[in-house]
Amino acid sequence: MDIQFNNLRQEKDTTGIIFCDSNCKLVGYGKKLDQISKKYISNIINSDNSFQTRNSKNFDYIIIHQPQNLKLTKLIIFKLKKYKEYSVRDFQVLGGHLYSLIKFYKEDKVIIYPDGINSSKISFINSTSETILGFSLASYSFTKYFSKKEKNNKNKNRNNKKLKVKFYSSQHTRLTKNYMNIKAINDGVTLTRNLVTEPPNVMTPPEIAKNAKALSEYGVEVKILGEKEMKKLGMGSLVGVGQGSIHESQLVIMKWLGGRNKKKKPIAFVGKGVSFDTGGVSLKPPNGMEEMKYDMGGSGVVIGLMKALALRKAKANVIGVVGLVENHIGSKAQRPSDVVKSYSGQTIEVINTDAEGRLVLADALWYTQEQYKPELMVDLATLTGAIIVALGDEYAGLFSNSDKVSKQLSDAGEIEGEKLWRLPLNDRYDKMLNSPIADMQNITNGRGPGSITAAQFLQRFVNKVPWAHLDIAGTTWTKQPLPTSPKGATAFGVKLLNRFVNKFYEGK
Repeated sequence: MDIQFNNLRQEKDTTGIIFCDSNCKLVGYGKKLDQISKKYISNIINSDNSFQTRNSKNFDYIIIHQPQNLKLTKLIIFKLKKYKEYSVRDFQVLGGHLYSLIKFYKEDKVIIYPDGINSSKISFINSTSETILGFSLASYSFTKYFSKKEKNNKNKNRNNKKLKVKFYSSQHTRLTKNYMNIKAINDGVTLTRNLVTEPPNVMTPPEIAKNAKALSEYGVEVKILGEKEMKKLGMGSLVGVGQGSIHESQLVIMKWLGGRNKKKKPIAFVGKGVSFDTGGVSLKPPNGMEEMKYDMGGSGVVIGLMKALALRKAKANVIGVVGLVENHIGSKAQRPSDVVKSYSGQTIEVINTDAEGRLVLADALWYTQEQYKPELMVDLATLTGAIIVALGDEYAGLFSNSDKVSKQLSDAGEIEGEKLWRLPLNDRYDKMLNSPIADMQNITNGRGPGSITAAQFLQRFVNKVPWAHLDIAGTTWTKQPLPTSPKGATAFGVKLLNRFVNKFYEGK
């Protein structure tokens, strides 16, 4: 897909999209086109009783073919309800619906005229940019493994032409300048979605590390630790998870120093990267196991986020750390009742090998805080099925030792439509993890509050650093298409954390 910007004008052999309010009154450049057409457009709208009476329906539209006195081949009038109250997420959703409309009619040359769509909550430049972001996010498709790629490429029309979308506005110069930031976020989300969507025979721990290493091209410093280095450091918790796999476990550290003061403490993001989770010896049931390729979703978000920050040259010091393993079965696989020693020195009795993500994060978190002394840490993981029972796919679980960081993350999530719900932590939950033969066990002995005790486990590997844990098990993958995400990998967390960095920590 090709996105372009230019000043207000018409073009031949092109479909134009203009807007009207819920009362069917044209706004922005639509008024000018109506004048040029000698009221032909407004006459069509006014004569369409069905369109007139559907004033409560948002994103309704009518199509005018060969509009009188206009160069445009086709004109789509898109109805917006209460757009003056639109927020960031509303404009992203608008962009997603615009893409869906264009895809449905298999258009290949489209001009969108956003002028006049002004909100009291966000500037025109930002609102139009968010519309473009939503449009771009909705256009994602993964066609790599189709043998007939052209047939299955969703970004081409019936004549196999590449989609060209033009945003024509009186503010086109500023929109063009701001597009760099929008493209950076979209590219970060796309990378995350690609990593999560790839099959596990391809996206192994070393392959994920290879994708992270490729960020060096954008100025990210990347360091990779293999099993030999991790064993030497004493990362028995992380290495133990992957010992049943033929693929080497790895720890990847990505560093972006974009702040004015390069010595300022960084903010750190840590991701769980289980490239495939069989459950290990505590084998998962077969139904749905194919979905466990996305158990590396947390690491995918961190890698995608680091790309977005680097591409838009974020003015912040950021560390991204991902622990990469494959949890497999075999003669060398970890067993229930094994005891491992973590990088922190604490020992862990492994009661269930399917509670492996926390073992990976334990060493990754301790390494991050010890080596980089971050201002704060946020980890992301598809950690528990219990969070899906609690929150479904609407919210991700939030656990934290800091009210400040919790509020900042929640506020960023509300803006981006990636919502978080905070759950409690306390000593009584923590005591449920005590083991009779080691410092702790990796799960409790009862059904209990699984997501909470998993977070309590992680907290044992965090000192006094402000920290938050995001359990994204329910939000990493969608089985139904969403306004800005097709079915599949959502990259939930990339936009949220980008907003978190930009709003609260960038340039300070």
